[in-house]
Amino acid sequence: MSAVETFRALHHGRSPADPLVLPGPWDAASARVFEEAGLPALATPSAGVAASLGYEDGRTPADEMFAAVARIVRSVSVPVSADIEGGYGMAPKELVERLLGTGAVGCNLEDSAPDGGSGAGAGGGARAGAGLKDAARHADWLAEVRAVAGAGIVLNARIDTFIRGAEDPVGEAIERARLYVTAGADCVYPIGAPAEVLPRLRAGIEGPLNVGAPPGGPSLREWGELGATRITFGPGLQRRATAALREIAGRLR
Repeated sequence: MSAVETFRALHHGRSPADPLVLPGPWDAASARVFEEAGLPALATPSAGVAASLGYEDGRTPADEMFAAVARIVRSVSVPVSADIEGGYGMAPKELVERLLGTGAVGCNLEDSAPDGGSGAGAGGGARAGAGLKDAARHADWLAEVRAVAGAGIVLNARIDTFIRGAEDPVGEAIERARLYVTAGADCVYPIGAPAEVLPRLRAGIEGPLNVGAPPGGPSLREWGELGATRITFGPGLQRRATAALREIAGRLR
């Protein structure tokens, strides 16, 4: 079985008490730590990688992000999925070629426009849902990515209705999920969804469901029992490691 087939299979046939846990390495050293701990696959966080490279979240040049992902992939033997943000303005063919060139077998693509713009001609400002891309257009773009990639990537479609202040974040997340799954997404990720709405999302969304687990929330098993298929951590693990390093550094003064 190929790495992408292995990674895709990890998303299916799981019991609610056993969600797929994908820690987020920000460099080769952290990736090796997670692999040595026995985790079956990894998912890079764009914000964590950005921090490791000295950039603010969302400001990493595409070339540097892909190079960082390639170093992480080379350092481990388990499948790696890459957070490639909104695709860096690349056409689907170029984006897929660049992703596959790193050795990654999956990717996370978000439906917010860069810098909070709508990407669909809508006015900005503080209106509800500002920054969200037009769902139908984004679904069409995801379908192009899928057509180019075929079965060569596991596509996780991030849904930003909760973090962008949509008027009905649950309902709109379910509708966007329907469009994205139809377009070929293997998994959807309503980022920022609180635990209490997860059963509603699970009931309305077909296929694997990704959640982000913040510190101090439900246990991994509890997230799974609420409806999560897979669990990621964004930059949370990198930030915890930085906090631990800061504490060590403080003792050196």
